[in-house]
Amino acid sequence: MSAPATINGKEIFDLLRDDLVALESEFGRDTVSDVQAITEIGEYLRAGGGKRIRPALLLLAAKLFDYRGSGAVRLGAVVEIIHTATLVHDDIIDDAKTRRGRPAANTQWGNSKCVLAGDWLYMQAFKIAVQERNFRILDTLIELTQQMVEGELLQMEKLGKPITLDEHFDLIFRKTACLFSVCLRLGAILGGATAEQEAALGQYGHDLGMAFQIVDDVLDLTASEAVLGKPVASDLREGKATMAVIHALDRCTPEERVKIEIILRDRAFNGVTHAQILEILERYGSLEAATARAVRYAESARKSICAFPDSEIKRALLWAPEFVVAREK
Repeated sequence: MSAPATINGKEIFDLLRDDLVALESEFGRDTVSDVQAITEIGEYLRAGGGKRIRPALLLLAAKLFDYRGSGAVRLGAVVEIIHTATLVHDDIIDDAKTRRGRPAANTQWGNSKCVLAGDWLYMQAFKIAVQERNFRILDTLIELTQQMVEGELLQMEKLGKPITLDEHFDLIFRKTACLFSVCLRLGAILGGATAEQEAALGQYGHDLGMAFQIVDDVLDLTASEAVLGKPVASDLREGKATMAVIHALDRCTPEERVKIEIILRDRAFNGVTHAQILEILERYGSLEAATARAVRYAESARKSICAFPDSEIKRALLWAPEFVVAREK
């Protein structure tokens, strides 16, 4: 009898349960320092939770090749530490007050300590990665961190300005999809994948990450603060034009364009309400257009791995794009 074509979130958790428990322990150990402030900040960030989707993808990619060593858990912690460091720096740059429904770390310890704690986390991630004694892994992580830093700098240059869709997609690749892609590639490298297999998984991660970020941006505009764990329309308030906004700017009237540009420029809803912006986005089908693009990326992700033999792990990877598109936070 053939195996079912679908798998659900609980089944994926069961597949990864022991590894995820080990990963949390690794993450906890790896963020301990002789300097109390670093340990406190590290534990506060770890306790804030998160979906752990990035290390889970790395674990799944390694399991796809029947990898059984401890390196997958170790590198899973590495990518989650890198992700956490980027969040710390992002919150400082954006002057964010909340993160995942709690006060952002910079509101508790101040910007100076948090910048240095973020730097320490980056270095700690590489210190752990060195234990694999694999230059390809290090090269991949170095390229990743360069892309992410470049993405943050490019975004800062474009704050408050309307940007093209191509510019936006370049930004979300650097800030989000690149890390997804690297997680899959690291798992493939550990598992001894061929160059073609690694490329296929890297493409899967890229497309999944693009879908993830586009959905995230739509939720930022449409979900409630209670669900998001942060103020709604944070991107607009920070001067960031995301896909739905870019779509509307390309189609709206001059008067409507001015309303959107005022928010981007002033980084505040001065004289224009969130509801008015939603009305404009709905009038031009901009939220639906962004969601449709996310769905296309999700479908492309699935197609990237169709050549792999059927297995529980492959079915878990095929389910992930569905989860990313359907999620509500």
